[in-house]
Amino acid sequence: MRLTFFGAAREVTGSMHLIEVNGRKLLLDCGLFQGRRADTYERNLHFPFDPATIDAVVLSHAHIDHSGNLPNLCKQGFRGNIWCTAATRNLCTYMLMDSGHIHEQDVAYLNKQRARAQEPPVDPLYTQADARLALEQFMGVGFHRPILVADGVEATFIPAGHILGAASVQLDIREVSTGKQWRLVFSGDIGRPTSPILRPPETFAAADILIMESTYGDRLHESYDDARKKLRNVITSTARQRGKVIIPAFAVGRTQELVYALNQLDARGDIPSIRVFVDSPLAVNATDVFRMHPEAWNEEVQQFLEHDNRRSPFDYPEIEYVREVRRSKQLNYFTEPIIIISANGMAENGRILHHLKNNIEEARNTVLIVSFQAEQTLGRRLQDGEKRVHIFGETYDVRASIEAIEGYSAHADQSELLAWADTLDRKRLQHLFLVHGEPQASDTLAQLLRGAGFTNVTAPVRGASVEFA
Repeated sequence: MRLTFFGAAREVTGSMHLIEVNGRKLLLDCGLFQGRRADTYERNLHFPFDPATIDAVVLSHAHIDHSGNLPNLCKQGFRGNIWCTAATRNLCTYMLMDSGHIHEQDVAYLNKQRARAQEPPVDPLYTQADARLALEQFMGVGFHRPILVADGVEATFIPAGHILGAASVQLDIREVSTGKQWRLVFSGDIGRPTSPILRPPETFAAADILIMESTYGDRLHESYDDARKKLRNVITSTARQRGKVIIPAFAVGRTQELVYALNQLDARGDIPSIRVFVDSPLAVNATDVFRMHPEAWNEEVQQFLEHDNRRSPFDYPEIEYVREVRRSKQLNYFTEPIIIISANGMAENGRILHHLKNNIEEARNTVLIVSFQAEQTLGRRLQDGEKRVHIFGETYDVRASIEAIEGYSAHADQSELLAWADTLDRKRLQHLFLVHGEPQASDTLAQLLRGAGFTNVTAPVRGASVEFA
């Protein structure tokens, strides 16, 4: 058996790992790489293998850095099943169609510039039509239900608590020619044990090989109570200045957590009456999927709905969900304090760019960063304090206040990652691979795991292969 790391290795985006066994090729995730734009298109376009040779994909969850290159994989010849949980399939219906739409829009804009420069046009990475075809290959299954995904490979999805439908993947692998067996666990993205909406992640007692995320392996998060207090303070101070709060937020997971937090603050009278606009068709659709799965909500949500007489964690009188472009543009003309939550969370594309362009040079406004920001993204540049940024090819002075709250992260922090791994039998575990983390985060977590009794802990580089005999 061979394991090769093709994405989210010494970096956070573009999750993609290849398992070769019994003459079959199985792909764990197929995410979009996000970073410097000049590198992003080429890297996402060209796979380091022939997509037609892949037999199946096992998808941990719907976030674009894990699922977003699946339409391109199918477009280039992959014809197998894409296995995932039912909720992940529901979310990907909207997310991949939205991603295809964004690729079409970005290329249309780029080709106008190329035409003026007398350069040939380029094609989108994939289109909405490509996404629609890829969705026909999705196979949604329930948690804790073993399924045969390739010869000698049985997969079981275990709740990861990261976003709705997110799973850790247990692969029970038998090498037919030798009879050797391995249990490989892929953590996917691990959620927090005290998620505001979802049930906590489940852990594992034993594995021979572990591929584990390390996004926040070098830091601790604020508590949700502290995050809620900071959110309250940012809203109150900005409203006092008659400003707007602009929040880049991932459409799936982060947006719903923020809306629920605002719902709680409003119900308790902790913030002034202020209108909230969720301006992202994808976030609106994703929230509909969250409403469809109340079985995933934790007990705190149930108690809030009963105690505060709220119909849903995602609905209260001040909230408006925006789909139409015309309504989105109207938000530019509001003179009273408002909150705008818009995608994407790293401020790389989508309607959030228009809201930043129109509000970032006004000192009374606040840009609130609530999501992880990958290197080279606009969100990361804002978080790092750059005073001049480029949006749609134009330069803007950053006069708005830039605030950040890490407590709403859907990723486990350092202590939570260590606690998640701690349940594993160290004697049985042969190798622990750390992925989905920048070098400092992965290296710090690796050192702590070694100190906790784990041996053979590595953070592989992209393209690294390991054979198990």
